[in-house]
Amino acid sequence: MTQQTINILIGIICTIGGWWLKIMYETLKDLQTEDKELADKVSKIEVLVAGGYVSKHDFLQTLQTLFNKLDRIEEKLDKKVDK
Repeated sequence: MTQQTINILIGIICTIGGWWLKIMYETLKDLQTEDKELADKVSKIEVLVAGGYVSKHDFLQTLQTLFNKLDRIEEKLDKKVDK
């Protein structure tokens, strides 16, 4: 093998290696961008879910209203039984 053939082979190998590294770098950049977008979406969902809970005061007020109605139904049933 002559020196020129070795230089050509090394040049081809380096060109293919450089092309492969460029593809890998672009793919990594795309994945990082997608990961950042996904993390932003997840954080928005977390804020949405955390903001949607019922407050303790509202829950207790609704529960008290429900118990009042149940008590009224029980009283009506007791009156029916008495007749």
